[in-house]
Amino acid sequence: MDIMKRIDPELAPALEMIPADGSLNFDDINAARKMSDEIFGRMVSMMPVVKGVISRDVTIPGPKGAPHITARVYTPEIGSGKRAGMLWIHGGGYLLGDLTADDYTMRSMCVNTGCVMVSTNYRLAPENPFPAPVEDCYASLKWMVNNADELGIDKKKIAIGGGSAGGGLAAGLAIMTRDRGEIALSFQLLIYPMIDDRNITPSSHAITDLRTWDREKNIFAWKAYLGNSAKEGIVSPYAAAARARDLSGLPPAYIAVGELDLFLDENIEYAQRLLQAGVPTELHVYPGATHGFDSIISASVSKRFIAERDNAVIRALK
Repeated sequence: MDIMKRIDPELAPALEMIPADGSLNFDDINAARKMSDEIFGRMVSMMPVVKGVISRDVTIPGPKGAPHITARVYTPEIGSGKRAGMLWIHGGGYLLGDLTADDYTMRSMCVNTGCVMVSTNYRLAPENPFPAPVEDCYASLKWMVNNADELGIDKKKIAIGGGSAGGGLAAGLAIMTRDRGEIALSFQLLIYPMIDDRNITPSSHAITDLRTWDREKNIFAWKAYLGNSAKEGIVSPYAAAARARDLSGLPPAYIAVGELDLFLDENIEYAQRLLQAGVPTELHVYPGATHGFDSIISASVSKRFIAERDNAVIRALK
């Protein structure tokens, strides 16, 4: 598919900023991380300043025997009393990124929704394959709930969310949290989540443009993330939520994905399965939108998505 013929014209310039020669690949993971950080750094520098938010970095205990975790807490300056709280998980194909890339998103969501946002780092593959990343997320969620009073969070209004691999981790975390029975979740916000390691859908074959998250990168990332856990041919639903046989009892979900996203079909199918399992689910497919389209905040389609995303959070946690 030639996505440049179908992409929203307001999104095209950003895609053209990315090298089209395939230089952003995983042959050298450290070089890929450096290039990714540079690309995101340029984008972050272009974001407007968001006022009305207090943020602070915290160090929290990791899973048993694992390193501590760095998280960033965002609290609205205006208002008082207990607020809804959301654990946010950054993207990056399970291989790249950290919480700094989502700083603007966190500040914007904090102001727009009134939620306390806790953005967490997690160990990255391939150095730390499954289950390390999702266990880090679970440890972060437990910390948020256990420290709810100090954070000004209402324990009855706990949500999780993330984009791309962060959305995949959030989906797996929702299943893990249901099964462990220690925490009650009110909502899961899944933004173009990376949830199916099998790469068998039509959209997983259609998106091959090297400037976006394409099939080749996706296959590599899943192998790196699953590591030895996939050797038996049995992939845990905590790693790839689309593998879950039972989706009942999960918190209400909001799923958003672009029409030109590799994850389009797996996201639509997951939304259908959630609905069939009795889980209230809202699905949005944005025409002409590629993976990560919402980082172009000036585009009309991104403005529409951001407004719909934040309204969904407000409705779910009111």
